[in-house]
Amino acid sequence: MKKTLFVACCACAALAFCGRAAANVTFGITEDTGVLGDPTMFYSTLNDLGATENRIAINWDPAQPTTIPNQPGLDYWLPQATIHAVRVLFAVAPAHPGDITSSPARITQFAAFLQQLARTYPFVKDYVIGNEPNQPRFWQPQFSSTGANLSGSAYEPLLAASYDALKGVDPSINVIGVGLSPRGNDNPFAKDNVSTSPVRFLHDVGAAYRASKRTKPLMDELGFHPYPNQNNDPPLKGYPWPKAGIPNLDRIKQAVWDAFNGTAQPLFAERGKAAPANALKLDLDETGWQVAIPAVLQNLYTGKENVVTIDEGTQAQYYSDIVRFVSCDPDVRSLSFFHLVDEQPLDRWQSGLLRLDDSKRRPGGPTRRRSTAPRSRSATSAAPRVGTTGSGASARRCRRMRATRPASSGSGRRS
Repeated sequence: MKKTLFVACCACAALAFCGRAAANVTFGITEDTGVLGDPTMFYSTLNDLGATENRIAINWDPAQPTTIPNQPGLDYWLPQATIHAVRVLFAVAPAHPGDITSSPARITQFAAFLQQLARTYPFVKDYVIGNEPNQPRFWQPQFSSTGANLSGSAYEPLLAASYDALKGVDPSINVIGVGLSPRGNDNPFAKDNVSTSPVRFLHDVGAAYRASKRTKPLMDELGFHPYPNQNNDPPLKGYPWPKAGIPNLDRIKQAVWDAFNGTAQPLFAERGKAAPANALKLDLDETGWQVAIPAVLQNLYTGKENVVTIDEGTQAQYYSDIVRFVSCDPDVRSLSFFHLVDEQPLDRWQSGLLRLDDSKRRPGGPTRRRSTAPRSRSATSAAPRVGTTGSGASARRCRRMRATRPASSGSGRRS
C-alpha cells in the first residue's frame, strides 16, 4: 500500500496548536475490511498513518446468539494489533433494527454475547454498545403509534445490562455508550426516516435511567458520530438544535448533564473545576466526508454517486481542521475517521484516506493551507452548564461556533 503521514501530521500540528490538551486525544480509523486481508499490511498502514486505534463492527444476530461473526478472521487478525500497538474497539450492535425490542429475552442474550466476546478476546478493552439507536436504520421502533418516543427508553436497559456484563468479566473494560447519530427529526409521523435527535435521545435515556433507580453507571464514555448534515458542509457549519455536529459538542455535553446530573452516571468535567478521575469522555468514533473519484480511477468503482462530493484537497483540509479542533477539547478522548479505504459502490462511502487502489489521497494539514480551525481555547466546545433541566432544552442555549456557509448543499447518505 502507498501510505501517507496524514493523521500524524495533523496530530503534530494539533499538539503545537493546543499544547498539552492535544496529548490526551488519540486518532484512529473505523474500518472493518482489515479483518478480511493481511493483518500485517493493514496494521503497518495504520502505523504509517499515525493512527493508533481501529474500531470494527461486531453484529449480533439473535438467530445465532452465540456465534461470533468471522471468528477465524478475528482470531488471526487481532493479535497483530498488539504487535503494532493499535488499540482495537469492538462496536457491538444488533444485526437488525428490531432485534432487541422484539423479545424480552434479547437483552439478556445480547449481554451474554458481550461476555463471550470479552472472554474470547481479553485484550480488547473497549466496547461501543449499539450503533446510532436514535435512527430507524439501526433501531426500531423509534416511536409508539401515538407518537411517544420509545427508542431512548428501550436502549437504556440494554446499555445497563451491557455495562454490568462486561464489568463482570473485567472491571477495566471501557464501556462506550450509544454511538449517537448527529441527526433526528423527532417526528413520529414523518413520511420517512422517523428518528430521534441526539439531544432528545439522551434526555429519554436519562429519564429511563432515573426511573430504573439504578445505582451504577451506564457508561464510561459517550460515543458520538459527528458527520456533516450535507456531505459538502464544512466541519464548523454544524447543526441547529437539537441536532449536533463538530462545533456543537457543547450541546451534547449539556444534554448529558441535564439527563444524568445527580445520578450515579459520571458527567463531563465542568470548566473551572478539577476533573474527577471517572469524568465522562467523548469517543468520536465515526466521521467522514466523501470525495469525487479521479477520472483515471472511475473504472475501479461501480454504480452511481448519490451525494454532492468534495474534492480531495478539501477533504484533506477538513480532516486537518477537525483534528485540530477536537484536540483542543479536553473532553474528547478519541477521533476516528470512517474508512481507511473507499468502498467500491459509489452509493456507499468513498471517504477513505486511501483510494480503492490503495493509493493515497492528498495529505492535509495546516502547512499546506490556512486552517479554519479555532484560534484559541475560548473557541472550543464549552463545558456543560449547571442548574438547568428539561428535555435537553438548556443545551440549546450553549454557545455555538460561527461557520462559513457553502455555496450549495447536497443530500447526505447516512440516516
